[in-house]
Amino acid sequence: MKKDPLLFRIDLLAWYDRHGRDLPWRITGTKTQNPYNVWLSEVMLQQTTVQAVVPYYLKFMDRWPTVEKLAKAQQSEVTDMWAGLGYYSRARNLHKCAQVIANDYNGQFPEDEKALLSLPGIGSYTANAIQAIAYNKPANVVDGNVERIMARLFAIKTPFPDGKVKAKKMAGKFINKHEGLHSDYAQALMDLGAIICRPKSPLCYSCPVSKNCDAFQQGITNDLPKRKKKVPLPHKVGNVSVIISKDHKILLERRVEKGMLSGMIGLPTSEWLEAKDPTPEPLMGQLKGDIKTLFFVKHIFTHFSLSLTPTIIQLDIVSAKFQIKDDRDLYWKDIRQLDVLELPTLFRKVLRMVEY
Repeated sequence: MKKDPLLFRIDLLAWYDRHGRDLPWRITGTKTQNPYNVWLSEVMLQQTTVQAVVPYYLKFMDRWPTVEKLAKAQQSEVTDMWAGLGYYSRARNLHKCAQVIANDYNGQFPEDEKALLSLPGIGSYTANAIQAIAYNKPANVVDGNVERIMARLFAIKTPFPDGKVKAKKMAGKFINKHEGLHSDYAQALMDLGAIICRPKSPLCYSCPVSKNCDAFQQGITNDLPKRKKKVPLPHKVGNVSVIISKDHKILLERRVEKGMLSGMIGLPTSEWLEAKDPTPEPLMGQLKGDIKTLFFVKHIFTHFSLSLTPTIIQLDIVSAKFQIKDDRDLYWKDIRQLDVLELPTLFRKVLRMVEY
């Protein structure tokens, strides 16, 4: 079915005016948004839901309301505030990017795509989002919502992720000068995918652009986008130590600046080995005290799943000696003052199993 880009945009924007989401990073009543707000929210939203991001975004904005203030923060402060959002390299790049913007661009995000792509942690999607949403430029902003809309709009039957290439190409057909509301259009597409063109049970009869949708006309909306069969993730195993003193202190570590959860605060763990390998020895070796082993905690990362077996060790005093095979950045913290939100989700899961 032939589609008129201008009429498509007009129908979509009329719907957005009535039904667009009220999100804390959006400034209503203007054609453009604050570049810092857009950048921060878009980095947070990568691989994460809006519902999960909102409280983190509000905390960040309360503590670092400008890119200059974020640039002056310590990286450890930023990664600690990020704990629980996952994909922690994003937090480190966020801080590096803020420093470049503050120091090299006088606190102003560039409008040029090439300049944006040169910044730490900014790829094609984020650069396009800043251009379109913050600067009202005709950029092709394609996230998962937009990919799904295009797969249905053009009845793309190529299984994803291979179908992503065609979906982005089709999305580009609606990007040009047109009526100029590029900021609203980019956000309208995202909202359409979140509210109407949902992954499951799309609300096609409430869709403002269903008359343009090939999948709707063919009755195959629920079948698209098609996806390749998932390959099972590799599985790793390890041990995690929950060491608590009778004076209410817990042993924590700042993880090294490489590998998974690098630079984050966590509980001491052993190596994470392939499940086919022998199970690692408990990290802390032999200790005197009340020792209890719990059923394992499972966690899914992007490229592998992990099972950690928690060992709870109750010690009499914090000065107790413990055996560690390698150098670690360990410290005690009063467990009554521990904010579990400072910890990655993996370690939150562990502590939920522990009575302390």
